[in-house]
Amino acid sequence: MTRRILLASTNQGKLAELSELIGTDNEKLEWASLKAYPDVGEIAEDGDTFAENARKKALGYAKATGLWTIADDSGLVIDALDGQPGVYSARYATDECGGNRKDIDTANYKKVLAELKGIADKKRTARFICCLCLASPEKVLLETEGAVEGIINHAPIGENGFGYDPIFYIPSLDKTAAQLDPQEKNRISHRGNALRKLRPLLEDLLISSA
Repeated sequence: MTRRILLASTNQGKLAELSELIGTDNEKLEWASLKAYPDVGEIAEDGDTFAENARKKALGYAKATGLWTIADDSGLVIDALDGQPGVYSARYATDECGGNRKDIDTANYKKVLAELKGIADKKRTARFICCLCLASPEKVLLETEGAVEGIINHAPIGENGFGYDPIFYIPSLDKTAAQLDPQEKNRISHRGNALRKLRPLLEDLLISSA
């Protein structure tokens, strides 16, 4: 039996990463995105943690569509800002900017750079965190978490990726996340780390539920 699973996002960058990392070649799986369900309302991300938001979205969209659903919540945690922008990463500069996703992303990282102005490199430590949840309409089935450590750069560099990638410098690679090609990014990213944990658990679950 083929299991249809919903990837609960309309963010093209995120969907591309999810599809690449979790794989589309498993004959037991068929993938769908929220674009296939335009009448399903948006689930509010109003939890206090990434895990809570991922859980809420996965359960909400699973109940709305009847499909097993994978949802994530992820964001940037900066030590010098007491963990901000955190769960507000996607909308950190909403008050300063409307417009399309690219404009919002730019406003978000510019706000971070302004708040860190004058802060020394050794105090600009940060990490991307991703919490993933797989849920059926009835319950949470699986949860995983991944992270990647870095430093907030003093200026944006790179054209790839999305969100805060242009200012997230990874010392071990001597590049920002926006300077990485998709394959490089997937090998080290917070979302990649969370998905690599999820994939074998999902495969076992498919076998046990067959």
